[in-house]
Amino acid sequence: MLKFVIPAIIFFLVALFWEKINEKIYQKFKIKINLIIVMAAILFLLAVSILLYF
Repeated sequence: MLKFVIPAIIFFLVALFWEKINEKIYQKFKIKINLIIVMAAILFLLAVSILLYF
């Protein structure tokens, strides 16, 4: 039961405080976290599609 509840709570908190997290990371590293997530998602989909093709 805990292995479902804890990730759900973490996901909820990240979604709730996304703007504050994004702002802190932008101030520290001068890069938008949205770009990193989009690139990671594209790489993940590309890797899955390559693995499914071969």
